Amino acid sequence: MTFKVIPSTVKFDNNALLTGFHGIGYAGYWTVKYLVQKLEAERIAFVDSETVSPVSSTTHGRIVTPYEFFRKNDLTIFKVEVPPYRGSEIDFFRNLSEWIVNSKFREVALIGGLDASLRTDESSSFRIVHTSSFKMREPLSTAKIFEDDQIIVGPVAIMLNYFEAHDFPAYAILAYSSTDRVDPRAAVSSIEILSKCYGFEVDVEPLLKGAEAVETEISRQERKIGKSESIYT
Repeated sequence: MTFKVIPSTVKFDNNALLTGFHGIGYAGYWTVKYLVQKLEAERIAFVDSETVSPVSSTTHGRIVTPYEFFRKNDLTIFKVEVPPYRGSEIDFFRNLSEWIVNSKFREVALIGGLDASLRTDESSSFRIVHTSSFKMREPLSTAKIFEDDQIIVGPVAIMLNYFEAHDFPAYAILAYSSTDRVDPRAAVSSIEILSKCYGFEVDVEPLLKGAEAVETEISRQERKIGKSESIYT
């Protein structure tokens, strides 16, 4: 399988890499997308692979490709606009992980979602899981660790497994999220902890307003159903 980062001349030495995907509540995807916009990160590279989905879009008149790298200072952000072609996800994320290990990043931060129904306390809106070689630091060192015997599924799991096996420093922020809709509050939780880790400031108020709008609409729909004798039109 082809996996090329273009242009090949871009260097990532000692950068931290941040990425997230279209998982529970879209927590990872919306965290990444929002940070790219609010940090005004510069697009620096693309991925060429047979697994690229046949999808393209535009933003402000510029083509948006499925896989793009952005940079703000020493933070590199990898944005997956569209998931890999169905059936090729494992190969793609393993190849991505191999490329990361070989590109001299200092660490990787992965963002994902956790089923909010599994939440056992209200003291924290996320959990942390990390590889053996990652050295925990504030504020991560005081965060709650992902509970034993729970399961991570998908790209975050593929990459954590690869990094653990290759003794590479990486961690994941898993924010509690709704499983049946986009959950902006999960992105807020992730952004707040990331801002402390990497020293940036981002206004999350638009995300909170988006969350409130979604919750208001859900409440309205539930009241409509509750008042009706039948759910049918």
